Amino acid sequence: MLNLQEFIIIMTNTTTRSRQNLKIATVQFEHHNGDKTVNLQKIETFVSKAADMGAHIICFHEACISGYGYLRKLDYSGLEKVSEPVPGGPCIQRILFWAGKYNITILAGLIEKQEDKFYNTYFCVAPKGFVAKHRKLHPFIHSKLSNGDNYTIFDLYGWKCGILICYDNNIIENVRATALLGADILFAPHVTGCTPSPMPGRGYVDPLLWQNRKKDPVSLRYEFEGPKGRGWLMRWLPARAHDNGIYVIFSNAIGMDDDQVKPGCSMIIDPYGDILAECRKLDDDMVVSVCTAEKIANSGGVRYRNARRPDLYGHILASPHQPEIKVHWLEK
Repeated sequence: MLNLQEFIIIMTNTTTRSRQNLKIATVQFEHHNGDKTVNLQKIETFVSKAADMGAHIICFHEACISGYGYLRKLDYSGLEKVSEPVPGGPCIQRILFWAGKYNITILAGLIEKQEDKFYNTYFCVAPKGFVAKHRKLHPFIHSKLSNGDNYTIFDLYGWKCGILICYDNNIIENVRATALLGADILFAPHVTGCTPSPMPGRGYVDPLLWQNRKKDPVSLRYEFEGPKGRGWLMRWLPARAHDNGIYVIFSNAIGMDDDQVKPGCSMIIDPYGDILAECRKLDDDMVVSVCTAEKIANSGGVRYRNARRPDLYGHILASPHQPEIKVHWLEK
């Protein structure tokens, strides 16, 4: 049995192993609160389109099946109604069918129920069956959602993959840990952006701008491109890829999420921190790009991981700490 350090060394030394080029699609769409039927219809439409484009994998945003922001208003019975077991629930079974029908791997999110606990869960299914699930490590949208307690690493087409959901990615240790456990590709599903923060320029976007986007796209584009949306993402998201030498597949909701507007900006970022493809429509959209193993092998992030000195700071990172999450838009 390998210990963690031995596993990390082996994985670091095999970054140049032979792997096929991987074509991945990432999606943004406007989900409907609690309407699984409508959301699943949108998901199948994109799955079919991605398969026609030759994609091996397609990924969607956090809680794309159930919807997200409105969850904070539900009581226990409301959460129970919108949730299902993973992998045995009906929505996952339907997506499993599509994975086989269209010969594509699909990643999507919902609310999982296991016994008397609920989780914000993101799962992966391949044409041959269920692959993996990740329970959000830092859920905050509802007090009844339990914390996940594991990192998630799995194999797709010879590539090591990981999942971190939304706020999980803001904690830099989570991304580094996922990379150290061997991930070449990080799937990062979100419902984020356009919310208040102490950072200058952050805040809500007026829903009227979204409703009027076809007549006045410039005003909405200005909000989405600035510090409320894409400008905020660019402060940190490419750094997660660059610093760790991994691909980051970012998917985000667009449009109305309950009473808030979300900016989309779903994108694929390479191990150099460069954006390979990005959704630019003020509407439902999808982009596709190719991941190659050579970029990982040549990235600075791999060298940075090899140069670590955990003897200097391991005890600091492991020192006692009481986690705290402050979410300003939940405090209104």
